[in-house]
Order: sequence, then structure tokens, then C-alpha cells
Amino acid sequence: MLTLTRRQCIMNDSKRWGRTFNMTDSTAILAIDQGTTSSRAIVFNTNAEIIAVAQQEFPQIYPQSGWVEHDPEAIWSTTVAVCRAAIASAEAKGARIIAAGITNQRETTLVWDRKTGAPIHNAIVWQDRRTADICRTLHGQGVEGEVQHRTGLLLDPYFSASKIAWILDRVEGARARAEKGELAFGTVDTFLIWRLTGGAVHATDATNASRTSLFNIHTGAWDEELLRLFNIPRSILPDVRDCAADYGVTDETLFGKAIPILGVCGDQQSATIGQACFQPGDIKSTYGTGAFVVLNTGDQAIPSKNRLLTTIAYQINGKITYALEGSVFSAGSAIQWLRDGLGIIEHASDTERLARELSSNNGVYLVPAFTGLGAPHWDPDARAAIFGLTRDTGPAELARAVIESVCYQTKDLLNAMKEDGMNPSALRVDGGMVANNWMCAFLSDILALPVDRPKVMETTALGAAYLAGLQAGLYESFDDIAANWRAEAHFTPSMQDETRTDLLKGWTRAVKAIRRF
Repeated sequence: MLTLTRRQCIMNDSKRWGRTFNMTDSTAILAIDQGTTSSRAIVFNTNAEIIAVAQQEFPQIYPQSGWVEHDPEAIWSTTVAVCRAAIASAEAKGARIIAAGITNQRETTLVWDRKTGAPIHNAIVWQDRRTADICRTLHGQGVEGEVQHRTGLLLDPYFSASKIAWILDRVEGARARAEKGELAFGTVDTFLIWRLTGGAVHATDATNASRTSLFNIHTGAWDEELLRLFNIPRSILPDVRDCAADYGVTDETLFGKAIPILGVCGDQQSATIGQACFQPGDIKSTYGTGAFVVLNTGDQAIPSKNRLLTTIAYQINGKITYALEGSVFSAGSAIQWLRDGLGIIEHASDTERLARELSSNNGVYLVPAFTGLGAPHWDPDARAAIFGLTRDTGPAELARAVIESVCYQTKDLLNAMKEDGMNPSALRVDGGMVANNWMCAFLSDILALPVDRPKVMETTALGAAYLAGLQAGLYESFDDIAANWRAEAHFTPSMQDETRTDLLKGWTRAVKAIRRF
């Protein structure tokens, strides 16, 4: 990090805000982390230390098998509540919040009325598979190659475009209203920016735009051919800006003062920034509701031959940095299923104790395809299954099978990256699941790769704070940010090759079985 003497009285866009941002010990940044199962607000100081945290879960809505929705008003109300709580706590400790950053669950799709701000349908969540038929139809037309070339993405219900089309076609009058310019689309970041600024700003950043299947990652703009293909009117789309940029100011009535929004980034890219993966070859994996491995490829948009995604890691000063990404749809959500669905644990942390009770997995495998399989399989119709059950199978085996499944899926992704020519030397991990030491050790064993867990585990929120701080002038460059990164724990592989091979064979058989079902 730069010293205070080098950073004192740094000014950024003083004419725009009518003030300077003076670096003091009390200077702080609000990070809004709107996730799939909860909304969280964290206030960081400039040394990446947490001053205050507030979090609220909100309900998941499952209208049909494979469908997942959120109430947009629940997203909004919990976001405002946690921001107010975190701000109050931080200011009580003397913090002076000068800017805010937003990070969000990606691909989740909302459409709302431009005049009232009222959504016309529940948010369709990234996990939702209702548009599989739309994607299959397009695939049958032979256009997936062109979509992948322009967007780096595959034809899958995961991404926003087919969800937008579904809402416009299924909500009465929506398409006609969209054509008239009466409706607005956004991923969660855009919806929050709209609400936070009182409707003054309709914008997103390049990382979120790159997950819609409508954004050309090479030209850095909405793509007219893709809009035609998915039948999406251009008028509903937001402006696309850098990750560190001016996104307006919050309405004073929300938090008692106007706070500049200076950073926006999709959650997995934000974690990449929070983990300081700024060099080509740097790689991180985040274990939240899903699990996402992101590998920095620099200024090269590397097309995957193994059904990984080519995506935008971040865009700063108009320059795009690319990444390869592998997506696992069920990770922490499978732990949540153990707790809320089966009732065999009270807390997520119970899984570590249960896993340690066993000397092996006793042949039990869970494939957590609750909402289909992500990379590298991309099977929206696959469903979860458990294999190897006996009368002796109990909570410990199920808990261990869930944890192991996340590690096996990570191995599948790294194998695909290796076949694409990428050979990382170590993996940085974050997310709620990696508080589990047993999991981190098993992950290192299965990957045959060192695993590093950072001192600051809230890397997704931290990335948003870093972006806001970069735009505010609190950091001069990514070098300042990288200097903050510290490992809290380091795990190295100790598993015998034969054991690893046998475990992976069992996993491969289980995956093949559900795909034939």
C-alpha cells in the first residue's frame, strides 16, 4: 500500500462532487454486496479492514421445477436496510464514508416501468432453467458458434437474454411497452443503481453487460445482431460504463446524505479484484451459492475449446481485461439444502465436524444438479442425485458428499482450463464455504494444487470497495490494491495419487449416470 503521506489530500473529480476526498484514518467505503440468498453491506477502511457489516437473507421463490425467482422489492428493501445498518455502525465508530461500490449476483434479470420504477415480474434468477427451450431452438438454428464468438458465452438459460425475451413475451403487454420505450431492463446492479439514484441513472458495468448474451466483448458494445437474434429492443438496455466510473449519487433521503456510487462489478469479477488477480494466469475460485473459477487472461479473449466461458474480468479506463470462467450452479446452496431441506445440520459450519468424523466417503457421491449442470457439461435438464447409499449412510456421509462434490466440480473446471492451455500454479479461494478447513484441504488434495485462503474473506465486497476507492483516488493503481493482499492459510496437497484417481473415477461415474437418466 502507499503510505498516508503519499495519499493525503488526493482529489478525484472535485468539480463533479464539489469537494475533495481527503485521506484520513477515518476514510471509508461502503460496499453493497447483493447476493443470491442475502443482501450484505460492508464498510471498509482504505487498508481493506472491515469496520462494519450488516446482512439479511431473503426468500427464494420456486414456482416450478427448475424455476427460481426473487421478489425485487425484497432485494431492494434488504439492500436499503443493510446499508443503513452498516453506515450507522461505521459512523458510530468515527468512519467517514466517501463513496460506495456495488457488486451483485449476475445474470439475474429484472424489467421495470421507467416512470414508476415498479418491476413487471419477479426477478428471474441466474439459476433459473425455464428458458431451456428457447436456447434449444436457437441451438437448432446453428447460431451458437456466432453467439459464442461475439459474447464468449454458450447458449444456456443461465444468461440474461433468454430471460428478458421470456418476460417480454409472457407478461401481458410487455413487448409493446418495451418497443415504446416505457420499460427498462437491468441485472441487479442496474436495478439498484436506478433505485438508489431515484431513477436518475440507468447504467451497468462491462462485466455485468458481458453476462447478458447481448454484449459484444470484442467491440465493447451492445450487439445489434444479438439483439435481433433474441428479439430484444435496444431501448430497454442500460448504458455500459467502466467498473470504476461515475454511477451517480444516492438519494439523500435513503441514508441521510448523498453518497457517490463509483464502482460496479459482477460478483465473480469483483472477487477476482478483491483477490488481486491482476496478472495473466492468476486464478481464484469463489464458493458462495454457486462456485465460480475465474482465470485472468490479460488482453487476450481466449476462446475455450472445452465449453468454458470467455468473459470480461474488468474494464478500467476503457481497457478490457479478459478471463476464462467456469461456473458451478450449486455449491453453498447444497449446504443450504442440508440445513433447510433435510434439517440434518443447524449451521453450515456443522459440515466440517461431520466430514471429519469419517475416514473416507464410504462410496457416497452427491451430484448437486438441483438446477442443472454448469460448466463444462452445460446440461440444463440434469437433476441432482445421490449414489452409494446403504443402511449405514447418515448425516456425516451426506455432509461430506456435498463438500466433496464442490471440490470435484472445481477439478472438472481446472481440467478444462488445462486443456485450453492454462496451467495455474496455485488457487486463491474465498466465499463462505472456505471457512471450512477440511474442505480447503480436500480441495487442495483433489486439485493436486496449493490453495490459498486470504486474510480478508469478504473478497467480493472488497473488490467493489477497491473499485470505488480507485475511482475516488484513494488508490493510484492496482499495484496499491495488490499490496493489501495477505494469505490467512495455505493448504498443500498430501493425498496419494491412487486415492485421488479412485475418488475422481467415482465422481465421473456419478455425473455420467445423471446425464443418462
